[in-house]
Amino acid sequence: MTSRQAARLLIIGPQGSGKGTQGVRIAELLKIPAVSTGDVFRANVKDGTELGLQVQAIIEAGDLVPDELTSAIVRDRLAQADAASGFLLDGYPRNLGQVGDLDGFLEGRGEQLTAVIELSVPRDESIRRLSLRAAEQGRSDDNAESIAKRLAIYESETAPILDVYRSRGIVDSVDGVGSLDEVFERVVSALAARGITA
Repeated sequence: MTSRQAARLLIIGPQGSGKGTQGVRIAELLKIPAVSTGDVFRANVKDGTELGLQVQAIIEAGDLVPDELTSAIVRDRLAQADAASGFLLDGYPRNLGQVGDLDGFLEGRGEQLTAVIELSVPRDESIRRLSLRAAEQGRSDDNAESIAKRLAIYESETAPILDVYRSRGIVDSVDGVGSLDEVFERVVSALAARGITA
């Protein structure tokens, strides 16, 4: 990756912002792995690993997986060969403590995040999308109470990390309302402005 800016990215946004979908598309475009903590957790739960059983119990209680456990999983994933020349993080870091963990890991490799894409979506739009998804997919975890709880956690714990990254000048806020293609083009344009291209 000598001819272009290394793509070590974070995509962030409230639940229902479409960051999972957009993150996968961006990662495919840039040929880097999309590292979603949700996917890693689900894989462990599905495989019935010791970690998966811990994660399942925590999630079923409606709680978040502890920072130590989450950071260890992400460090392990980013240490794999396919992430050596770039990656896209989705769902991590989600609070200031995890920002410190990630900074420490990257500094140890002489690296830092290249850009943070914030998908900006109004709260009522997030709720509308999550409610629609719940109806379409029969997801019991997407009821009104759990949606409100997760959005409140995002607003109190995750949104503040944007201030840290803004102070470093690496946040691009992208309007997350529109078709998948429209939002994707906005993200691609923001990254291109930083020299991050396919």
